Amino acid sequence: MAPPTTGRLSALLRRCASAGALSPGAQLHAQALVAWRLPDVTLETDLVLFYCRCGALPHARQVFDTMTPSPSMHAYNVLLAASPPSAALGLLSRLLAAGLRPDRYAIPAALRACAELRDALLGAALHGFAVRLGLFSNVVVSGALLGMYAKAEVLDDAVRVFDEMPEKDTVVWNCMVTGYARAGRAKDALDLFWKAQVEAVNMVRDVRAVPSVLNICAKEGELMKGREIHGRMVRILAFDRDVAVGNALVDMYAKCGRVDGARAVFAGMKERNVVSWSTLISCYGVHGRGQEALRVYKEMVSQGVKPNCVTFTSILSSCSHSGLVTDGQRIFESMSKVYSVEPAADHYACMVDLMGRAGAIEEAVGFIRKMPMEPSASVWGALLSACAMHNNVDVGEIAAYRLFELEEGNASNYVTLCGIYDAAGRSDDVAGLRSRMRELGMVKTPGCSWVDVKGRACAFYQGSVPRYLRRRIVWVLDRLLEDMGGSESEDGHTNIYYDYELIRP
Repeated sequence: MAPPTTGRLSALLRRCASAGALSPGAQLHAQALVAWRLPDVTLETDLVLFYCRCGALPHARQVFDTMTPSPSMHAYNVLLAASPPSAALGLLSRLLAAGLRPDRYAIPAALRACAELRDALLGAALHGFAVRLGLFSNVVVSGALLGMYAKAEVLDDAVRVFDEMPEKDTVVWNCMVTGYARAGRAKDALDLFWKAQVEAVNMVRDVRAVPSVLNICAKEGELMKGREIHGRMVRILAFDRDVAVGNALVDMYAKCGRVDGARAVFAGMKERNVVSWSTLISCYGVHGRGQEALRVYKEMVSQGVKPNCVTFTSILSSCSHSGLVTDGQRIFESMSKVYSVEPAADHYACMVDLMGRAGAIEEAVGFIRKMPMEPSASVWGALLSACAMHNNVDVGEIAAYRLFELEEGNASNYVTLCGIYDAAGRSDDVAGLRSRMRELGMVKTPGCSWVDVKGRACAFYQGSVPRYLRRRIVWVLDRLLEDMGGSESEDGHTNIYYDYELIRP
């Protein structure tokens, strides 16, 4: 039988590339060598494409490097798109040295590499290339530029690219919203998200930016805006079929203090993953409902969902906040023995906090000594907090001085030790520590809370409220306590909680 022609081999290689069939494609490569079909620029380019699609990058690079007389532009583009960031930029240098001009495929691939490496300077140079070559008007090129600036957190340049783009697709709108969210510019992200819902075609049903926007609502306590987004997701039937949106909604309600809302969203999700379960466990834990967090954890395990390191952090923290010492110890021991998850520093910190809150300071110290790794700042911080809670001066000093070494500029560690000394009546030590803080130029950031009033965030700092206003505030809160303090929700938990010791006269 006559060997297959070059055209036939190329067609078969493309089919193998589409199917990810590595073994049959490698056999075709062998046939091409035996039948002396190589070198051939089209066939070699198809071989590069085939190996890249199958994840065999070393083989793709080997074919690419042996192409004669030199690799084609198409081969460069294929390998650029598949290569890791550093290798992709090396390929770009080789492309330019060969006298080739980057096209609308090469520049986006190189820009993605710059974004991964956070190399805004090289990205800006590629920006200049795109403008000089007349490629900026291409939505893929300009979108890649926008993504590069956003990931490198050069938001001003990202906004300039966004404003100058002749056309914007849903990817571009989502990228800009996510860039604002990543940079912490909450208002800009929310404003652009709602603008996109009005101006951008297909954005109404596109949910890729929704988790980022919900994370902003959670961080900023924007419950009403989060609920608006929730309503929109329900209307377009995206809430119960998109697990990322569902997880973000659970997290948003949890961080805004609406435990019942988080539980309702979780119950309505048709698809759940380990993040969904971990988020709900964390929700119950931070609100002091340790038993419910434990129940959700047991239900998760019973349904065959394997907990990960984040799950264990959430459940151990929940046990710590609710004083469930025995349950926390049992879960910690099961991490490596049952689930093959090696405890990390955060898990050890949770256990130290668990023991410390229960008053077992010496047991916590012994636990730290047995750690297979050097105790981190989070571990010593948990121990210091426990010592402050139980007025343990000796161990508190040890923990504090370790933290002074690990976190040189953290004033809160000095303030906590001052509090321990003060509770023990050691005024000389308090004065000495405060003098040391002044020498180091440390200033404790005052406690702050804020409330949204007609769209404007009003902040309140510790000590900023005049005495006459404090008396009036306390009087109003006392009246509210009398009127609403006994109100309970259907699950038996009080609907209000507040702590106003800091504002008492």
